[in-house]
Amino acid sequence: MKNNIIEYCLKKKGAAKDYPFGPDPLVIKIAGKMYALIFENKGDYSYLNLKCDPVIAENMREQHENVRPGYHMNKKHWNTITMDGSLPESDVFVMIDHSYDMVVKNLPKNLRESILEMN
Repeated sequence: MKNNIIEYCLKKKGAAKDYPFGPDPLVIKIAGKMYALIFENKGDYSYLNLKCDPVIAENMREQHENVRPGYHMNKKHWNTITMDGSLPESDVFVMIDHSYDMVVKNLPKNLRESILEMN
């Protein structure tokens, strides 16, 4: 599942991987802004941090045991998903889309438009 998540994140227009904090986590950015962090060396499972609208973030935490406030992030705007297989991959993809869209919509208009025009 983890490899599918990384591949999905990197298929987004303008997405690039980075390691600004060392070998862990893998950070996926759009226009230099983080939208996904993948922690692989934190125990039995990988963890995925995603940006999220605060209201949606709270709802996700209430609905899913493996969705918690963002690890080492602003707890209001980020969630951490434990990649233990309890959430269907399709649901994780929806959360990735939401995180990406949240970051893109806050970019300057000219940058946002140039990203969205990429092939």
